[in-house]
Amino acid sequence: MLNRRLQTRGVLLGMAVGDAMGHPIDNRSLDEIRKDYGPGGLMGYDLSNDYADITSYTQLAAFAANGLLLGLTRGQAQGRPTKLIRFLTAAIREWSRSQGFNLPTKNICWLSGVPAMRRKFCMDNRMLDALSKETLGTLEDPRFRSNHPGCLPTAVPLALMQDDLQLEQDEIDRLAAETAVLTHGEPEAYITAAALCHILCMLLKNPRATAEELVNQTANTVGAQFAQGGKLWENLQFALTQSSLTHIPAKTAMENLGCRTASEVLAGAVYVYATCNRDFDTAMITAVNHSGRSSAVGAVVGAMLGAVLGEDGVPEFYMEGLEAAPYLKELADDMSIGFSEMVGKSLFDMDWDRKYLSVGT
Repeated sequence: MLNRRLQTRGVLLGMAVGDAMGHPIDNRSLDEIRKDYGPGGLMGYDLSNDYADITSYTQLAAFAANGLLLGLTRGQAQGRPTKLIRFLTAAIREWSRSQGFNLPTKNICWLSGVPAMRRKFCMDNRMLDALSKETLGTLEDPRFRSNHPGCLPTAVPLALMQDDLQLEQDEIDRLAAETAVLTHGEPEAYITAAALCHILCMLLKNPRATAEELVNQTANTVGAQFAQGGKLWENLQFALTQSSLTHIPAKTAMENLGCRTASEVLAGAVYVYATCNRDFDTAMITAVNHSGRSSAVGAVVGAMLGAVLGEDGVPEFYMEGLEAAPYLKELADDMSIGFSEMVGKSLFDMDWDRKYLSVGT
């Protein structure tokens, strides 16, 4: 049985691997990919200066986790709950400023000091534009009509920290939607973020869950809370249909799924999960070799398999050249071990204080 630490590390590292592997071929046509890498497509990292670079998909998930730990720690220190969406918003805004020409002079996230976490690899420029505005979107007043998969990464740490957040499943799903709608106002986008959070919560609790179980339970539960997710449920059911047609090659199925919008990316990830037999290498190759958002599908698939396989299920050779790996492991350990050890105790750990209590004050 996987423990929380192995699962949390597996999710963040798996996400980073899929993101980094898909980045060089993101949004390129399948014909172009095959021309450059052969009939099988890209089979591993295409390293740039010996590094496998992560993009905004992993960066955003990490900054959101940093924000959650800030909010939880300060709430614990003050003896009262904090409004987590405020810390999530502040952390995401800080990440967005790091994508500009100058770093903010006053940071609240220790990740801002990690070069790999703030390199300019934003995959969703409309999101950056949204985050530059004074007023962001809410579920009651969605402002930025985008269905780009850039809305998905912040759902990942919410699922990983559900127990610490002490929220019921419908509440954590709603918080995922509230975080996504800050910058992505299309219902398809923020409901897909809620669905991804729900799916990851299911996998963390039951790594043996089938793709059919994931889709059906998520549609029933998230669909009951959000009435505008019709396109999402259609895409997820289409993914299940494609996975049942064993005579269709994986690359053809991924082309059929599109893998461009948020819901198509999640559908593509569900298809990969349903057909990869929980083999990480097979999953990565299928996840990135298509004409859609290769980094996004790779990141979501990596997170899903990370929950199922844990850190040990991510082959070690993928860590070679992944500059962000040590920092993601540190962050994962803070999420899975550090905060739980702080609950009910005085916050006296100097490193924890530096990262999550005194920073920015």
